[in-house]
Amino acid sequence: MSFPFTFARYLVLVCILTGSFYAAYAQKSKPKAVLMAYYCEPCNNACDLERHDEPGVCKHCGMPFVKRSVALMDSLRMGQKKVGKRNVAIFIHNGVEVLDFSGPSEVFASTEGFTVYTVALTKEPIVSQGFIKIIPNYSLADCPKPDIVVLPGGQTGPFLENKPLINWIKASAQEAEIMLSVCTGAGLLAKAGLLDGKQATTFHNYIDNLQNETPKAKILRNTRFVDNGQIITTAGVSAGIDGALHVVAKLKGLAIATQTARYMEYDKWKPNEGLVVEQSAKMAAGRK
Repeated sequence: MSFPFTFARYLVLVCILTGSFYAAYAQKSKPKAVLMAYYCEPCNNACDLERHDEPGVCKHCGMPFVKRSVALMDSLRMGQKKVGKRNVAIFIHNGVEVLDFSGPSEVFASTEGFTVYTVALTKEPIVSQGFIKIIPNYSLADCPKPDIVVLPGGQTGPFLENKPLINWIKASAQEAEIMLSVCTGAGLLAKAGLLDGKQATTFHNYIDNLQNETPKAKILRNTRFVDNGQIITTAGVSAGIDGALHVVAKLKGLAIATQTARYMEYDKWKPNEGLVVEQSAKMAAGRK
């Protein structure tokens, strides 16, 4: 049954529609509360993006928590994940220690966002520890521009005076994000002048020699890795895995690095076991 359309019914309909419009407008125009949480005071490392619900001190770097916008920090985290793939050049040479280069290789190859390749003086096969023959992907002459350079140790002595290699290391350091040494590979960084004025570490049997060869650097004992920003050095052999995981955490976040360590079933890794020089300086300044 239909009812005649009257003026009274028209007014009721207008009132209903008008009320709905203003209710919707009021809901949309109502300012939304900004969700805040606690984050590590910025120290340019992976822990900057870790969210905490209560005030306190960062267990990784010791910096106090500050309140920041969750939306802003989520945006920064997403931006970090959108970074394109990084080239990781792992220098290998005759006598290179197997785990020195294979450990970091495993870390970077097991983590999304890295293109890993080996580079040597030439493309001729090299022999690791006397029994493993490896064919390099590239030579110094045709190596793609690296974002990360890994310099493993082993029998590095014969290569400290190799000018093409030292010049390649110097040139790579001009644009690379990270220069990572493992074990006695720190000697190659030192020869390129990249340890002067910095703290560093190396294989325990090489510490005294490296200190004598690099008087402008401070070579530390009993330290798993030392992060000076771009230049990162690690102790011997297996410590290269820790250094590589630290690089992953630094560039892609602690959660990603932890995921990689879990995949590798590497229970030894302790993210705060090394020394991050910039963080330590900030902490010391804050205590004054």
